[in-house]
Amino acid sequence: MNPEKKMNKCLLIALLLGVAYIIYSFVYWSGAVGSGTDAEQLGAGIAAALVMPHLIVTALAVIFNALGLFLRKRGFALTGAILYTVAIVLFPAYFMFVILQMILSYIGFAGLKKK
Repeated sequence: MNPEKKMNKCLLIALLLGVAYIIYSFVYWSGAVGSGTDAEQLGAGIAAALVMPHLIVTALAVIFNALGLFLRKRGFALTGAILYTVAIVLFPAYFMFVILQMILSYIGFAGLKKK
């Protein structure tokens, strides 16, 4: 196998974790907003509105992570890593869900060769 055609393992792991987190978030937040009393639904709606920018930026990070991985482009990998960092800043309470993806994306970016 050609060494230039090898898949970046750090970016691959970050992508898998990112996709899993997005799926988990979709399932969690769709269930939280749709159940309970009126007051509970209102509270869940407010919470969902607060976390939504974090989830949108995380979804963008996953997309750029995938582009960096499959196209082997350093710029996409770096953009994904930066977006994971922005997602942490947007909702620091959920940092533990994206910190590993962020670290792996920066490592994966460093491992991609300049062309």
